[in-house]
Amino acid sequence: HVQLVESGGGSVQAGDSLRLSCEGSGRTYVKWCMGWFRQVPGKEREGLATIDSKGRIAYADSVKGRFTISKDNVANILYLQMDDLKPEDSAAYRCAASWDVTANAALGRMTSPEFGYWGEGTQVTVS
Repeated sequence: HVQLVESGGGSVQAGDSLRLSCEGSGRTYVKWCMGWFRQVPGKEREGLATIDSKGRIAYADSVKGRFTISKDNVANILYLQMDDLKPEDSAAYRCAASWDVTANAALGRMTSPEFGYWGEGTQVTVS
């Protein structure tokens, strides 16, 4: 049974940093592609960053240079380091996981429910 649980969200000021975590359980995720997307009510989900089983990484242009994705394969934890946060980064952040897909492909696909598995999300508010 795959379960993804996010944590680390909160309310911060513009320019601050946050690190989100996504703990996976139910299996090991070494051979999975994992990533982060965000959603705001009334807007389309936005894929942000992905890392695949070979360590390849992809970022959306909106967060490139400010966000860093990483993965601890021993602890089964996915991270998203977010620096220089802006009010437009306010959203619910969710992690996603899927088997056997590349980081680039996952960036566009992970916002679809057919992608694989999603966590419930953690809220980030930037003022």
